[in-house]
Order: sequence, then structure tokens, then C-alpha cells
Amino acid sequence: MRYSMAGCIVLIFAWTVGAQDGLVDSLDTTSFRFASGKGEAEVVDGRFGKALQLNYLGNSKSVFATRPARATPEWDKAAGLSFWVKGNGHDGFGGLQLIWNEDYAARYDVAFPINETEWQKVTIAWRDLIPVLPSPNAKPLDPAGNPPSKISQIGFGKWWYWRDAGALSFAIDDLRLEPVVELDTTDYTPRSGALGRVVEKLKAGKPITVVTMGDSLTDVKHWTNQKTNWPAMLKAKIKEQWGSDVTVVNPAIGGTQLRQNLVLMPLWLKEVPEPDLVTVCFGYNDWDAGMRGALFEETHQDAVNRIRRATKGKSDVLLMTPARALTRWDDMAELCEATRKAAVARKAGLVDLEAAFAMAGRDDRARLFAADKVHLSQSGQDVIAEAVVAALSHAAR
Repeated sequence: MRYSMAGCIVLIFAWTVGAQDGLVDSLDTTSFRFASGKGEAEVVDGRFGKALQLNYLGNSKSVFATRPARATPEWDKAAGLSFWVKGNGHDGFGGLQLIWNEDYAARYDVAFPINETEWQKVTIAWRDLIPVLPSPNAKPLDPAGNPPSKISQIGFGKWWYWRDAGALSFAIDDLRLEPVVELDTTDYTPRSGALGRVVEKLKAGKPITVVTMGDSLTDVKHWTNQKTNWPAMLKAKIKEQWGSDVTVVNPAIGGTQLRQNLVLMPLWLKEVPEPDLVTVCFGYNDWDAGMRGALFEETHQDAVNRIRRATKGKSDVLLMTPARALTRWDDMAELCEATRKAAVARKAGLVDLEAAFAMAGRDDRARLFAADKVHLSQSGQDVIAEAVVAALSHAAR
């Protein structure tokens, strides 16, 4: 039995022992180790002989079991990595991290499910590992870019940006290189306009599901969004204009960047594998981390590609330029232009929040923001919701 999660991780139930070619670690010993007091690694019965069980005690954020990669030129000939995993019934995900060339700013992350209590094979192509930081060295893993033969460390764990990071335990076995990984090369570019599918549902008054990817401007747990927030406003405005019931799935996490949220896509895809619309709203934290125009454009194009592959082209994608802040009114203009370019290049929908906030704040900018002058007041939240409705209305003409 085979199925896909987030368009990138292939899980295969198989009952035959594979060849030993490409073996990286049999995991018969405690080759992966935690920092003292952070977790426990123990040898248990495995899929093939013995396996290694990783126990994360208490809060598992920033807790990793690691080992040197000892990569060789053979890694450049491989298509990716695989390993077997067995969970303990925890309905969540584990994280795999690779460090490139001993540069911790060139870090690659991917999520994989650990909910099954029977052994499953997880196969990960190089392209599915996401460079999570905006470092000049954080290029895609590829012999023509950052060659896998320079991977210096392998780790299992979760960084701070994971919201689901309690105690957990799972076993891993038989880590190896994969000579071939089947890739989805389908062109999922929409044929009926960037927002054609979701607009047709709205015009017919049908219910829709919207996933709102974002940072603290979207995160309903943030103090500015607990009473009012733009996703809830959007839901009400769509109901008023088109009569459609809207289910909002909001995976936004305050303080996060776009690439980090691409790592976490499998978490919301498990709940809603084919939403009608996915909105992408980032910028402030990316800018603080050093993200600039050209890389922001590349990252947004990558985001559109990953969302479309993950949902098999069933979801329309709506990119938003970064919203202005009162203390950063014009500073992020290059990120806004990069978002516009990415929307054109990938034929995605676009909400120009830079223009919307300029218009709304032409007489009084301060009214759009909370006391910290960065996050949004109810008026600022309404600007985003209105801008999204305007983009959908324009597409419906």
C-alpha cells in the first residue's frame, strides 16, 4: 500500500528485506545520541534485526538525536534517503534534519508521520528537504547545487517553530540511500485562471475550505488576534457576498517564516488534504532573518509548487505581499515586489497588501495597528480580509 503526505514523503508498507546496497546505518546500536539529559536512545527489536528507539522527554522542542553523516560521493548518485519508522500511537509527526558542510545555517528539515504502530518505510527525495533558513549557502540539495556528499550531520528532532512538540517516542531502522525515488512531475498550473476553481464554487454558493498559512498576523493564538482576526472576518465576508459557508483551517504560528511553515505542511494536510484555497501571508519575520528579494521570490515559487503537488492541483493558491508595519512602512518593498513576481511566474493569485495598507493608511496609519505598531488592530485585520475578498471578486468577473 502506498500513499503520499505533503507531496513529498512516500510511505510504503513492504514485507521483503531490501538489498544492503546504500546502507547508511543499520541502527542496531545507539549510533544516534541525545545531548545529556535531553532524551534517551535505546536498542529495541526492529524491522530488520534491531532498531533504535528515540524517546523525547517532556518538551521536545530543540531536542535532537544526532550522528555524523559520513557522506561519500555515492550520496550524489542517490535520489534521496529512506528509513523505517514505528510509532507508539502518538498522533503526530517527527522531524528529520540534515546539516550541510558543517554549516548550521544550511539546515534542511522535513516532517514525517509517526502515528502508525506497525513498521512503515519513509522515503524522502533530496528536493523534499527544505532549506529552512535564508542563508546564502542554503541552496537546494542537488549535485548541481549543494551536493548531498557534503551532508555532515543527520538528526531527528524538532526546532522551536513546531507547535506540536510534547513528549514522544518512536523507533527507526535501516537508514539508507535510495537510488531512485519516484517524483511527481505533473504540471499543476491551473488552466482556468489562478483562482478559477474556488471562484466557481463561490459563484455557485457552494461551501469552501480555506487554509491560512501565516505568522503572527494570522495566528489566532497571538494576543492581537484572539478577539478579532482577519481569517474570521474573511469567513463572514464570503458568506455575506456569495452565501458560501467557509471552513477555515488556520495553521499559522507567530514568529515563523515561510520556509518553516513549508516544513509543517503535512500537519494541516492530514486534516484537510485538498482545500479549495491556500493563502500564504509572510514577510516580517523573513525580513528580520535576512531574507531579501530574489530569495523571497524563489521561496514563494517553491511554496506554490509544493502546495500544488501536495494537493494534486486541487487547491488554488493566493500569495499576499507582506503587510506594512507602522515602524516599517516602506522597508520591505523588495519583498513585496518579489511576491508579485512569484505570483506572475507561477500563475498564482495575488493580494497586494502593500498597496491595500497604503490606501487604508493614507490619512491615519496608526489606526491600522495595535499598540506595538507592528501587529494589527481590528481595522488592520479588516484591510487584509477586504483585500482577499477583492482578489476573489476580481477573479470572479
